[in-house]
Amino acid sequence: MISVKQATDIVLENALPLPDETVSLHLAVGRALREPLTADRDFPPFDRVSMDGIAICFAMWEAGQRRFFIENIQAAGAPQLVLAQQEHCLEVMTGAMLPQGTDTVIRYEDLSIDAGFATILIEKIQRRQNIHEQGIDRKNGETIVAEGKLISPAELGVAATIGKSQLRVAALPRVCVLSSGDELVEVHETPLPHQIRKSNVHVMAAVLGTWGLASDLLHLPDDPAAIEETLGDCLKKYDVLLMSGGVSMGKFDHIPAALERLGVRQLFHKVSQRPGKPFWFGRSEGTVVFAFPGNPVSSFMCLHRYFWPWLRASQGLQVLENQYAALNEDYFFKPDLTYFLQVKLAAGQDGRLLATPVTGQGSGDLANLVDSDAFLELPLERKEFKAGEAFPIWRFR
Repeated sequence: MISVKQATDIVLENALPLPDETVSLHLAVGRALREPLTADRDFPPFDRVSMDGIAICFAMWEAGQRRFFIENIQAAGAPQLVLAQQEHCLEVMTGAMLPQGTDTVIRYEDLSIDAGFATILIEKIQRRQNIHEQGIDRKNGETIVAEGKLISPAELGVAATIGKSQLRVAALPRVCVLSSGDELVEVHETPLPHQIRKSNVHVMAAVLGTWGLASDLLHLPDDPAAIEETLGDCLKKYDVLLMSGGVSMGKFDHIPAALERLGVRQLFHKVSQRPGKPFWFGRSEGTVVFAFPGNPVSSFMCLHRYFWPWLRASQGLQVLENQYAALNEDYFFKPDLTYFLQVKLAAGQDGRLLATPVTGQGSGDLANLVDSDAFLELPLERKEFKAGEAFPIWRFR
C-alpha cells in the first residue's frame, strides 16, 4: 500500500503526451492552447476615445480658450476626421478614432453645449486625458496569451480580436467509463431486492462533461471471460479507461487479473486513504487505466483527486496548486490513513474559506455528497484536527 503522495506522483508520471488538433474558435473554450496568441497590430490599433464628449487641441485651452465651435462628430467605426481649425472642436464618441489635430477629450458631463458651441465648465484638464493610447495594451507582434494556457472566454476574445477563427489545442483523450457487477441494473429498470441501479458511471461521465470530455459507457458482468474480451477491445479503442468496482479482494473482483493477462502493467493497487483505499492504477503501451473502488463516494473522490490532475498534465497544463480551507470545528479521525473529509464551504467575515464537516454513513453514502462542496484532505500522521487549521481542498461544486 502506498501513500497519497506516491500515488499522485505515479499518476502524473504517466500522463499521456496528447497530440495537437485544430478546432473552430467557438469550440475552443476549456481546451489547452498549443500555440501562442500574438498581436497582429497594436492594441488598441489607434488612439481611441474613451469618453463621449469633445476633442480639442490642448494648446487652445492653455491659451485661455474655453468656448469651441463644433465642426463635426467623430463616430465609432468611422474613418478618422481632421480638425479643420485649431480653435474649433469635434464631438467624439467612445471607441472612435481620436480626430487628427486633437489631443485631449473632455466628457459631456463637464460641458455646456448650445447653438453649436461647447463650453468647458471645469477649471482643470490634462493633455491627452480620456484617450486610450495606441499600443498601450500590447504592441504589434507581442505575445498576448502564451502556449499552454487553458482557454477561457477571455482568451477566446483575444483570439477573435487577432483574427483567429481556428485554434491549435491539445487533443482530448478518448475515454471509456466502465461499471462492473451483476448487482447493477440500468437506471430505467426496477431493481430486485438484491440489485441497485447504476449511478457511478453516470456521475463520472457527468463530471467528465464539466471538464469538456465526452465518454462512452460500458458494463462488465461478473464473468472473467466477458470481462477480458471487453477490456481487450477497450484497450485498442481508448486512451483512458475509468472503472468503478471490481478491484477489491472479493471472489468476484476479476478486473485486476484480466488487465494483467491483457498486458496492462499494474503500477499500484491500494492507497493509504479513506475513502478509496482499493484504487488500482496501471498502464499498457497506449492506454492508462484508473480502476476505482465501487463505492460511490470512493470513485467520486478518486476521480477529482487523481484523474483531474492527470488530465491537466496530459494536456500540457500546469497542475494547479492546492486551495486551502480552515476547519470550522474540531475533527477526530483515528485510522492511520489520509482522510478525505466531506465538507461544506463558506467564507468567513475575514474572507477566509471555512470548511464544516458533513458526516455521512461512509463511502457508500452517495446522498451525502448532495450536502457537500469539497473534500478536505487530512494528513495520515495526525488523529486530531483543530478548528482554524487549514488543509488542502478538492472542490467538486
